[in-house]
Amino acid sequence: MTTNGGFEPVFCTVVPPHVLDRLARNDDPALSGPALRTLVRDSELRARRRVTTEFSLMAAPAVKAPSEQPLRTIYDARHGTDLPGTKVRAEGEDPGRDATVNRAYAGLGATFELFLKAYRRHSIDDDGLPLDATVHYDEGYNNAFWNGEQMVFGDGDGEIFVDFTNSIDVIGHELTHGVTQYTANLTYYGQPGALNESMSDVFGSLIKQYSLGQTAAEADWLIGAGLLAPAVTGSALRSMKAPGTAYDDDVLGKDPQPATMDDYVRTGRDNGGVHINSGIPNHAFYLVATALGGHAWEKAGVVWYDVLTGGELSSRALFTDFAGLTVKAARERFGDGGDELRAVEKAWEQVGVRIL
Repeated sequence: MTTNGGFEPVFCTVVPPHVLDRLARNDDPALSGPALRTLVRDSELRARRRVTTEFSLMAAPAVKAPSEQPLRTIYDARHGTDLPGTKVRAEGEDPGRDATVNRAYAGLGATFELFLKAYRRHSIDDDGLPLDATVHYDEGYNNAFWNGEQMVFGDGDGEIFVDFTNSIDVIGHELTHGVTQYTANLTYYGQPGALNESMSDVFGSLIKQYSLGQTAAEADWLIGAGLLAPAVTGSALRSMKAPGTAYDDDVLGKDPQPATMDDYVRTGRDNGGVHINSGIPNHAFYLVATALGGHAWEKAGVVWYDVLTGGELSSRALFTDFAGLTVKAARERFGDGGDELRAVEKAWEQVGVRIL
């Protein structure tokens, strides 16, 4: 595996810790119990990820996928925590009765297809990495994660969150952490960590748009639509179109994401606010994509992909570094004086990020 600056042992979840922290402090045990158990489980998994990475205990996949086809395997944890669990669907097998299994299988395929068709990338590592996923993980587990080797989905507690396979962009989001792992390897703290999260939101949204055949104008630009239970006042976990508006709920609180640098959040929690300040580069991408129109993966997505995989993006890149590279990529890909370059420059100006 080739990475920029050495391997970073990252354990990435889609639900931010600050959301689970708030739930864990709720007076209702039906809400606090699952959230607290999820936080404990995530902490254990994060520590295990660090140990297995640092001591080289992760096994390399023995089988590679055909160059133009995914190699998917879905497992069922049966509400336990041993991974990967019981194999329930292999590549090419017909759908079964479990809708969760079928959604996970379809989401892995949609992710593979977007990266292959739009960017000629062959799976997560660009070398045919098999795509494995485990569903029905733990009891009332309020998260989904990429652990460096596979996807894992909880079923949610049914009170705040529902089945985490419901949102194809969440599947794409987590698998894109794998793409980042194999390319720029962005450090999971502060602005590099927010860029890491933003990359996953960007391509997660593009995967949904590609699968639905949507233009930038037609897309909802929401991350995690379909994850919140009916009683929650909100539409998703995050909004790229309007960061800070995804939810405003008595239990969850208000979406804390900023859209511009004027509201940048300085915090030591959530690895320096990686799930919060990602709203700024998220919004920049939305502005570029909607300014250019059409299918967002064809122009804006190409620029972002070029930067992520081009080898110049430092693992400790700040927003200004990333912005400068997107300008360079737009110029190299589409030339000087075009709509693409102007859209990129204007977007970063609108969110308050200087271009170096």
